[in-house]
Amino acid sequence: MTLAARAADRNPAATKASPSPDYGLLGPDSVAWKVLSRPGGLVGGLLSLMLQALHPLAMAGVAQHSDFRKRPLDRLERTSMYVIAAVYGDTETAHRSAAIVKAMHKKVHGTDPVTGKAYSAEDPETQLWVHSTIWHSLLVSYRAFNDRLTPAEEDRYIAEGVPIAELIGLPAAMVPASIAEMREYFASMDSQLCMSPDARAAINFVVNPPLSRELLIHQVPIRIFARASVALMPRHIRKLAGLEGSRLMDAAAITALRPILATIAIPQVERSVMGPIVGRQTVSLKHDALRVMGLM
Repeated sequence: MTLAARAADRNPAATKASPSPDYGLLGPDSVAWKVLSRPGGLVGGLLSLMLQALHPLAMAGVAQHSDFRKRPLDRLERTSMYVIAAVYGDTETAHRSAAIVKAMHKKVHGTDPVTGKAYSAEDPETQLWVHSTIWHSLLVSYRAFNDRLTPAEEDRYIAEGVPIAELIGLPAAMVPASIAEMREYFASMDSQLCMSPDARAAINFVVNPPLSRELLIHQVPIRIFARASVALMPRHIRKLAGLEGSRLMDAAAITALRPILATIAIPQVERSVMGPIVGRQTVSLKHDALRVMGLM
């Protein structure tokens, strides 16, 4: 059953004979549905891409197997669609989206030139870094631009990421299930992160996107979102990435984005501005979820 059909089922006028709607892995009462419903998700997404670049094995897979330099929006759209489908999609949609990701992962393997180690996109440790940076960065973005969640709600949100991680084959026992566990995991990873030439190029690509034909018309929104994502990066990670800056400039970047996000919260604006960047299907699926939640 599609989200649009599920939205109809939430309508009091819907027939009593309608089957129970399939709200997927989490459902509209989850914290994740609330967090991802806001328009600041791209900030978290760009933050996660920069954090992933600092993991040498994850970066090697991207550098050697991705065409993000030639088709950057394709990668952003694929990642956005996977996350939105996993959270908002019905059970079939979530598993189908994960199957696409796993099929792509099977092709990504080789030797990392920085560490000399073999890498694979199917490696659970690497997958855990990718999952954790995405899931936590979306929460960081939500904190910056929306009402604060309670500590219990934040713990629930992190725990809701466990079944999302399981979709791509991660054992539940590996995945942080609370804020404290996530902090402990990130602290344990600090010594494994490094700034390689490929990482520098990937991060610079996010912060200073090239004036290519594909990105030209999106330069302004992407640069504004990217600057805000840098402002939300932990200070010690920014130092490693060579992205140090004043707290005053960080505050200005966050403040400048607030009215833009308020405008993008208008569905018609989000479709026209964000659709070409993260994918129109991604935005459509999210809007179907907002209808289920009674927010549209």
